[in-house]
Amino acid sequence: MKIKNLIMIFFFSATLMLSAQKGESNIGIKGGYNLASVSFDGDGETDQRHSFHVGFFGESFVSDYLSIQSELLYSQQGYEVKYNSATFTQKLNYINLPILLKAYPSKNFYVEIGPQIGLAITHKEEFDSGFDLFDISQEFEPSNFDWGLNFGGGVKTNSGVSFGVRYHLGLGDIYEDNNPQNRVWQFSVGFSL
Repeated sequence: MKIKNLIMIFFFSATLMLSAQKGESNIGIKGGYNLASVSFDGDGETDQRHSFHVGFFGESFVSDYLSIQSELLYSQQGYEVKYNSATFTQKLNYINLPILLKAYPSKNFYVEIGPQIGLAITHKEEFDSGFDLFDISQEFEPSNFDWGLNFGGGVKTNSGVSFGVRYHLGLGDIYEDNNPQNRVWQFSVGFSL
């Protein structure tokens, strides 16, 4: 529980820092494609669920080469497991709040790193047997809270359009058994307003 409290304090502090910055800042919208999977006990990953993310961002420069970016994203995550003609799909949908430190080695290229917390707003598990009679849809109770680290990079044009790639390394367990943790590749397009 202490880790969750520290993370919440960090996010609150970072948000206050963002609003207090006097440098250049911008806000915008972003969205894109997710390749989501889950790692069980760190032994490998499941098949990927193809989905999307969409939301808002605010970026504030603390120097010519560094900025802090906070985001509020709706993100479809989860995973698939295929066996012969059967497919099990877990659909987890989150509201995520990443806060990223972005470094600009050049004017139009950036790398980013930072923590993320997420709140699961819906979840559903489906089993497609390949034969309609045995298909089921059932809800389990995953953890509502997720947290982890993001790593990424991208290109930002002079007109404010950005193209980014990010990897989310989930550190919070989705369920108690087998320590399943989110793994998500995100490919984004952003537009500064």
